[in-house]
Parts: sequence; structure tokens; C-alpha cells
Amino acid sequence: MKAFDWQRMALDKVPVDFLGEVALRSIYTFVLVFIFLKITGRRGVRQMSLFEVLIILTLGSAAGDVAFYDDVPMLPVLVVFISLALLYRLVMWMMSRSEKLEDILEGKPVVVIENGELAWEKLNAENLTEFEFFMELRLRGVEQLGQVRLAIMETNGQVSVYFYPDDQVKKGLTILPKYCNERFKVIPEHDDYACVRCSAVRQMETGDKLICPRCGHPEWSKASRATRIT
Repeated sequence: MKAFDWQRMALDKVPVDFLGEVALRSIYTFVLVFIFLKITGRRGVRQMSLFEVLIILTLGSAAGDVAFYDDVPMLPVLVVFISLALLYRLVMWMMSRSEKLEDILEGKPVVVIENGELAWEKLNAENLTEFEFFMELRLRGVEQLGQVRLAIMETNGQVSVYFYPDDQVKKGLTILPKYCNERFKVIPEHDDYACVRCSAVRQMETGDKLICPRCGHPEWSKASRATRIT
């Protein structure tokens, strides 16, 4: 095989006029995916459940094959799309009548903050680090966890946040990026400090060097008293 063979790299063994067929196949699969998304009534991937994302990935695989391979006929792909659309409708109907099936396929909402404290074990069970989760909260205007009465990770990956009134905000872990938030292994002065992993708040004395009894992490930051600015 010759290196940098531009004919092989560009077209391989297919004729130039096959590019027109690729364009037609691409439009064909685009229309099928568009119709499927219209059927589901979804506006974006973040609004989709795990089951729906799996359906879309399967459609994408079928669409990619028929768009680029000359030996993949177009009619069987149409059957794939119709079959998946019918499967989707059937599963949605079954889930509307079975809460257990809905939990299996869609998952359950998970409480990840309660009374200003992070449920970090549940967060890790969802394969999401606290730092990724904190980014989601910052986008919702949260500066420190004591502002949050309740936060729920929904089945579509979005976070529902319920806030304390300003006069009820607690001291909590600041969730600003690391470079905006000094961390300590040896406590510099008497104050309230929050574990940077699990958000547990403790009053500590100058010179204290404490491993968090809740999660075993050695780093602390000063607990924030900030209220929300709306």
C-alpha cells in the first residue's frame, strides 16, 4: 500500500459520483432522525432519559452506516427507524402503567443536598464528582451550600435546587473554584470550617489538623456565610 495515496484517502475504491449518493443518503437519514425527534417531542439531549439516549445512539449507528457505506440498502434502515419508534411508544405506554419499570429504565431522582449538606456518597454513586456537581450549582447562582435547602438530581441529569430564604441561610462549604477558595490542612485561626469533600461544618481551633470524621478527607476551607444576591 502506498502512503499518502490521495485517491485512496479521498475515495478509496468508490467512484466520484458516489459522493452524490452519500449526500442523498445523508439527507435521508437526517429526515428520519428529525421525524423521530418530532415524535418523541424532545428539544435537547439534556431533556432525555437514559432510555431515550440509547434509542438515539442506536438510530445514529444505523444512520451512519446507511449514509457512508454503498453496500447498506436504505429500506432496511427505514424499518429500523420504524421499529425503534414503535418500541419507544410501547415502552412509554408500559412505563405510564408500571412505576417499577419506569424506575428501571428512567432511574430515580436522587437527593444530593439536604439542609445545606452534600450527600456525597449518593453523588459518587451517580458517577458524578462533587466538582462537576458544584459547577452545575454555580450555574444556578449558588455560592455556598448553606444557601440550599434541597437539591435533587433528576433522571435527565438536570439539578432542581430549592433555596433557603436569606434570613435562614446556614454556614456552608463555598463551591467557588479552588483558586478562589483557600484550603487548609492545618487550621490558621479559630472559626467554622467546612470539609471540601463532604461539606461537613465544624468549629475548629488554631493549629487543629483534623481528618474529617464523615468522609476521611484532610482539607478544610472557611465556612461561608454568604447569602444569595437576586
